[in-house]
Amino acid sequence: MIVWLRHGARALLCVLLLAAVPVQARAAGPALAPMTAAIDAAVQEEIAARHMPGAVVLVGGRDGTFYRNAWGLRRVQPDTAPMTVDTVFDLASLTKVLVTTTAVMQLVEKGTLRLEAPVSRYWPAFATHGKAGITIGMLLTHTSGLRADLDLTHSWTGAAAARARLLMETPTSAPGERFRYSDLDFMVLGEVVQRVSGLSLAPYAARHIFRPLRMADTGFLPRPDLRSRIAPTNVQEGRLRWGQVNDPTAYRMGGVAGHAGVFGTADDLARFARMLLNGGALEKRRLLKASSVALMTSPHVLPGGVVRGLGWDMASPYAGGQDTAFGPASYGHTGYTGTSLWIDPERGCYLIILTSRLHPADQGDARPLRRRLAEAVAAAWAPPVRTGIDVLAGQGFAPLAGKRVALLTNQTGVDRHGRRTADLLARAPDVRLALLLSPEHGPQGDREGRIASGVDASTGVPILSLYGANRRPPPEALAGLDAIVIDIQDAGVRFYTYATTMAYVLEAAATARIPVHVLDRPNPITATAVQGPVLDADRLSFTGYFPLPVRHGMTLGELALLFNGENGIGAALTVTPVNGYRRDSWYDETGLRWVNPSPNLRSVDEAALYPGVALVEGSAVSVGRGTPTPFEVVGAPWIDGAALADLLGARAIPGVRFAATTFIPTADRHAGVPCHGVRLMVTDRAALDSPLLGIELAAALYRLYPERFHLDDTLGLIGSKATVEAIRSGIDPRAIAAGWETDLAAFKALRAKYLLYP
Repeated sequence: MIVWLRHGARALLCVLLLAAVPVQARAAGPALAPMTAAIDAAVQEEIAARHMPGAVVLVGGRDGTFYRNAWGLRRVQPDTAPMTVDTVFDLASLTKVLVTTTAVMQLVEKGTLRLEAPVSRYWPAFATHGKAGITIGMLLTHTSGLRADLDLTHSWTGAAAARARLLMETPTSAPGERFRYSDLDFMVLGEVVQRVSGLSLAPYAARHIFRPLRMADTGFLPRPDLRSRIAPTNVQEGRLRWGQVNDPTAYRMGGVAGHAGVFGTADDLARFARMLLNGGALEKRRLLKASSVALMTSPHVLPGGVVRGLGWDMASPYAGGQDTAFGPASYGHTGYTGTSLWIDPERGCYLIILTSRLHPADQGDARPLRRRLAEAVAAAWAPPVRTGIDVLAGQGFAPLAGKRVALLTNQTGVDRHGRRTADLLARAPDVRLALLLSPEHGPQGDREGRIASGVDASTGVPILSLYGANRRPPPEALAGLDAIVIDIQDAGVRFYTYATTMAYVLEAAATARIPVHVLDRPNPITATAVQGPVLDADRLSFTGYFPLPVRHGMTLGELALLFNGENGIGAALTVTPVNGYRRDSWYDETGLRWVNPSPNLRSVDEAALYPGVALVEGSAVSVGRGTPTPFEVVGAPWIDGAALADLLGARAIPGVRFAATTFIPTADRHAGVPCHGVRLMVTDRAALDSPLLGIELAAALYRLYPERFHLDDTLGLIGSKATVEAIRSGIDPRAIAAGWETDLAAFKALRAKYLLYP
């Protein structure tokens, strides 16, 4: 057969291209035209590259199918047959989510299974050989410590033999310690489903999943009348696998297993995907509760930085680029035979790719096609950016159901419509908002100095200030709470204190064993730029909780993950990501309404200048606090504005220009006194290295006014003694910045483990 492919390639290519005719394509708007063209080109090119003999692709949404097509050959041997949209494929590991995960969640809903319970509660013999600590949840997230598969070097057949071998398995790592994708995890779950439900996996799936969803051609052990429509896989043990599961372990088990064995069509998979997009129901038939779907598809950051849901993949090496194309709210799964299903609830769409890439000679590769089609489909939809509170509200506040909660927030904690998170939680069914926590600048974000505690006028809930008598919540304040929610807008700068307050809350919650939910928000100055000196390790303080660079390039949710992991806080932390967000977006590119995070950050331009201009405000200069343009001016009564503007202009600092100015602050430093200095105007914020700008300002002021500009007073915010000493020594600011690169590279490597967004 390999010889036939080599010598018959030209003839085969002609057959494949002729077979690539539209079977069904229902337009949903002009934005889909580029998508369908890109899909068609990608599939034909991948077939021509012999990565697969043919493919079926389906793109759909909550209401139905947008696009469906078939290309190439369903079968190359024993004779050729064209691919059709109703081809039945060996779905391989899609079995894990179609059947096993769904069944587990159904049994959890019934109260007969608990995610946190040890497997041995339902299968007592499983506790042997170090497996007593493995829970149902660990199996679903592939953190059980079990090996990837059973040993197939020995001769054994049958489900009973597989069960016996599972009982003999010993974890290779401690339960919960590491992520390892494992078929054994789902073989065990399949056995648990049978023991708890009283039905073996095949009849359970037919009765409780496939029939209710009218997935007529989907199931284990496909019917004989489907054989002509089945795409074979490859030759194993001298026989072509055609209508028999390709996975060798599932094959030995008789074709039914928790990890593989299901066959199905694109149309049937589309019904399953629509059910999930519609919160667990399809055509008035409910398969799962909406809260179960939300729990199943919420991100869990696992050891090693892998992000998965329960059963479902979200961001791992197995996602094949589909995760980065669609974004952090998306989820899906792939199959070894060349199948995949990926769902993006934010865009309201799903992508189904079905190939039999192992046919006929086990040489195909579906990974390039998955990546290319995901990019084409994701580009066809431009999802709105929805912050963590929007996502939580869309889940019906299910993760907080039945809980008494505290909320760390201020005026920035609002949804897309401007409604306060505090009000939304206070009105949420089955949620009790018991306490509000407020950071620096108070509940309305409009005050300076120490803030007293009080009562929220709208909800009547008490407010505990964490910028007054306490900067950490005392244990008695947290007594009786079931969860703490954090929804607050960060500024993306190391010395902005909201991140420290969040960290202190994480520490208190860990001590009190209270779970924390961070509702994430965009970094207003992009989450890509990592700039400035890294804080000296011996200078940690309220304005520097962790050795971060001045611009850390992370969202608050990502910082929470970093703090929790690297400082060993150990809080039970869940981050609800921003949907539709790209980390290279500036805040005014998200479509979200700007809310001043604090009194002196009133625009994106001011936020962009803040990481630089703020570096000099510890000294005897005004940075515009008490003026209409904070951080857009720098001055003092003793500065010659023209001379400073000329010196800075000659430096040709990218992204900013300077003009001499005079201003009179009404508050803060030099209040009521005319200040001479410079006005800073952002010309290209993407080119602006704002911490370098701050060092340029410090160097220019120290050069012109060494007696009046107190360089040592800048150390608190610059955070690096070496940098301050380099300024004092007259080293060129660009050379100083070049000296940061080693520390920045190390931080970027650390940071990479906690990033959530493409």
